[in-house]
Amino acid sequence: MRQLELLAPARDAQIGIAAIDCGADAVYIAGPQFGARQAAGNTIEDIRNLCSYAHKFGARIFVALNTILYDDELEAAYRQMLAVQDAGADALIIQDMAVLKMAQEGLGDMKADFHIPLHASTQCAIRTPEQASFLESLGFSRLILERELSLEQIKAIRSATSCELEFFVHGALCVCYSGQCYLSEKIAGRSANRGACIQACRSRYDLVDQDGKVLVKDKALLSLKDYNLRDRIEELADAGITSFKIEGRLKNESYVRNVVRDYSLALDEIVSRRPSDYERGSFGSVSGGFTPDTSKTFNRGYTELFIDGRRGRWASMDAAKSMGEEIGSIASLNRDKSEIGLKFTSKDIMLNNGDGFSFVTKDGKVAGFRGDVCQGKTIRCKSTPSLFIGAKIYRNINAAFEKEIERKNCTREIRVKAVISFTMQEDGWKGTASASSEDGRAVSITFDAGSQTAENYERMRDMICRQICKSTSLYRFTEISIDDPGQLPFMSAASLNGIRRDLAQMLDNEPCGKKDILLRKQGKVTKPLPQKDITYKFNISNHISHRIYQEAGAVEIGKAYEIDPIRSAELMRTRYCIRYELGLCPVHQGAKVSKPLFLLNNGQRFALHFDCKACEMTVTEA
Repeated sequence: MRQLELLAPARDAQIGIAAIDCGADAVYIAGPQFGARQAAGNTIEDIRNLCSYAHKFGARIFVALNTILYDDELEAAYRQMLAVQDAGADALIIQDMAVLKMAQEGLGDMKADFHIPLHASTQCAIRTPEQASFLESLGFSRLILERELSLEQIKAIRSATSCELEFFVHGALCVCYSGQCYLSEKIAGRSANRGACIQACRSRYDLVDQDGKVLVKDKALLSLKDYNLRDRIEELADAGITSFKIEGRLKNESYVRNVVRDYSLALDEIVSRRPSDYERGSFGSVSGGFTPDTSKTFNRGYTELFIDGRRGRWASMDAAKSMGEEIGSIASLNRDKSEIGLKFTSKDIMLNNGDGFSFVTKDGKVAGFRGDVCQGKTIRCKSTPSLFIGAKIYRNINAAFEKEIERKNCTREIRVKAVISFTMQEDGWKGTASASSEDGRAVSITFDAGSQTAENYERMRDMICRQICKSTSLYRFTEISIDDPGQLPFMSAASLNGIRRDLAQMLDNEPCGKKDILLRKQGKVTKPLPQKDITYKFNISNHISHRIYQEAGAVEIGKAYEIDPIRSAELMRTRYCIRYELGLCPVHQGAKVSKPLFLLNNGQRFALHFDCKACEMTVTEA
């Protein structure tokens, strides 16, 4: 039997706790520094508190330390590694090989027992069996694979490795192969590999040919739709994926709760149908709350990308932000009253005061407005600029749904079985109560039950069951067995409630019942380097990572682009192809395009190159 893990993002500890309450088996979060999202840092104390809460359910906390490091940052990074381990983190997610080396050997005179596992970040660009096998041999316990892989490619990597495999299943998509995008660094001096990406792929560009002819004007030509593999999780599990990762360390709490709940239900369904094959990666059952719906939360439209090994239309060119669900079109417009009349696409649509709407203007720009008062098919708003009859209207904020998520909290509880036995002795009734939780913890207490015998045996027995089988703290007492000599003591509801609370407190004081405590692999280079010439794409930015590749047999070792920005560098390589997206592909669509193509943005010009043999596109300086 194999564990399946739902891995949720958390901008902060509060969102991490919410994710666990909604069914996450693990949470990934950044520490104070060196996370790939500079705007999502957290204190060590925040991480400690989150770990404490997660471990009650056997859930795990992974701390992202996944930027590349400069030599003068190594000591601070090492100290942070030790601090997050001390705080209770279950693994580190890393990109820079120097972190792996420091975990194994320490740093200079600073040596400590660093034992938690290391996960190779998706920034390591893991997309071949050779790369995966090499990284596993270095000592990684888990590999986070590229999003662009197909099921067949995942199976090939699974066959070549024995460590855990993690795969993104939902959220925003980087257009470039992870860890190898240098467009932000080129445009603004802000490196994606340093956690400071400006999201240049969400900017708007003109597409021109070498003669300056504009083929497409002012579109988000590099912006992809969002990933959604909810319906493919079982296939991914069968292909060898252990951890199903949701993107979104900058997303708000309602987004995380909605997506986590939806995917948790999907995993529960698989596990319940195939109990001999799979189990969840943590304990506790989730009840109550809202009905999740990922169509009602932030998305740019959804795609399954390359999971089936074939192309589709992946771009979200009109809007790099969330357009929302199409609800209809404008049928009437009263600008004096700022009143809009709609023609709905479905009779089931209901609008709410405070809903947010978006539309595409006549000149192709995306605009939006808030509906102050929404009644039937009529929307009243503060103003109606750029609106026109016939414009398609999308709802990107469903106010009622957001309120439902906020109001209806999920409750996660650990199931507990209780056994109570009674004996009548000379000085009165004596009792023993024991409790065993689903994660393997067991406690027991003895108590005096008074000297009075219950007059009605069945009524007393029902009362004991009713008072014990309740929820207390994180525990839901779901079953009770009563052992008695044919009589029962008379006990008050208050005394029975006290017994239940005492058992819950004792369970809390027991060591958490983690399913497996994983330790860091030692690592030894037993597999060859994927290539002997190590280019800037390996992001080597310090002397320790340089030494690792040198010891592994590298012939030439280039410096990270952030240190040596060579002009000939590929700023981006991607499976996404603008020519294919626009119907201009000479291979698959029979188009005849001979002239070179360029992207223009704010006076900057970038050349597009098409590697048709690999079916990839690259972007370079023009």
